[in-house]
Amino acid sequence: MTASFTSRTTAGKSRIAAVGAIVVAGSLLLTACGDQTDSGKKDSPATTKSAPLADQLPKAIADKGVIKVGSDIAYPPVEFKDDAGKTIGIDPDIADALGKQLGVKFEFENGTFDTLLTGLRSKRYDIAMSAMTDTKARQDGVDSETGKKVGEGVDFVDYFTAGVSIYTKKGDDKGIASWSDLCGKKMVVQRGTVSHDLAKAESKKCTDGGEKAIGIQAFDNDQLAQTRLRAGGADAGSSDFPVAAYAVKTSGGGNDFQLVGEQIEAAPYGIAVAKGNDELSKALQAALDAIIKNGEYDKIIAKWGVDAGAVKEATINAGT
Repeated sequence: MTASFTSRTTAGKSRIAAVGAIVVAGSLLLTACGDQTDSGKKDSPATTKSAPLADQLPKAIADKGVIKVGSDIAYPPVEFKDDAGKTIGIDPDIADALGKQLGVKFEFENGTFDTLLTGLRSKRYDIAMSAMTDTKARQDGVDSETGKKVGEGVDFVDYFTAGVSIYTKKGDDKGIASWSDLCGKKMVVQRGTVSHDLAKAESKKCTDGGEKAIGIQAFDNDQLAQTRLRAGGADAGSSDFPVAAYAVKTSGGGNDFQLVGEQIEAAPYGIAVAKGNDELSKALQAALDAIIKNGEYDKIIAKWGVDAGAVKEATINAGT
C-alpha cells in the first residue's frame, strides 16, 4: 500500500508519519512486546577513538563514550522490544550506525513520550530519539495548543519523513473516512503527540460548527490506546502512519484494525538536542550524512519497509 500525503492546516505536525508500503512490505518480521521497562542497547558499537567522526563530538561525551537517548520504547516499528526484551526498530538501528561513525554507544532509556523533552532539559538524556516530529513549536519551546512558552526549546537533526493516520476496528469504521467525520465520536491517541494535537484542533472545529466534540481519550503510550480501541471503548484511533500500519498488519494477526482515509501532515522526524549544544547537533548531522552517503541508512530504511520516508541529506530544524 503506497502512502499518499494530504496537506492540512492544523495545530501541529505528526510524531512520525508517512512511510509508504509498510502494510504490504513483508519485511516487518518482528512483533511488538509493549514492555515499558528501561533498557539500553547491549550490542551497540564499541567506543573507539579511531571512528571516522569521533573528533567532532563534545569532549564530555567522547570521554564517557556514551550518548544517553530518551525514547518511548513502545512504538513499533520505530522503537520497541522484541520477545527477548531487546530494544529494536528503525531508531535503534539508525543510532547504531551513527555510533559507528562517532565511536560511542547510543544507550536507549525508556520514558513516556510527553516527558522526553523535560528529561532532555534536565540533562537526564543527551538526546531524545523517539519518532519525534520536528515542529517550530518544539524548536521554540512553545505549547502548540496555547501558544505559550513552556521551555527553552530544542534543536532537531532531521532523519526521516512521516505523516498521521486514522484507524478503526476492522470491518467497523463507524462511517469515519476523514478527520471531519470524528465529531461526536470517541477517539484514542497517545498523550503529547501530534495525533493528540490534531484531535483537539478537530474537536474545536466540531464545536465551533455546532456539532458535538470528539471524545478524546489520551494514553501514556500507543499500545494502551490500541488496547482501548480493541476492547470497544472507542470508535477510532490515530498515530503516525508507519505505527498505525504496523498495528493493522500485526494486531490479532491482521484481524483487529483497518486504516481509514488518507494520511496527513507529512513532516520530518528529528533527533532532539538541547539548545546551545551545537557541537553535538553538528556531530550528529555529520554522522547522519555519512551513513546516507555510505548506504547504511538506505539499508536500514529498506529493512523496515519504510523507503518512502527516507531523506537524502541531514538537515537541522527543517520542521515548520
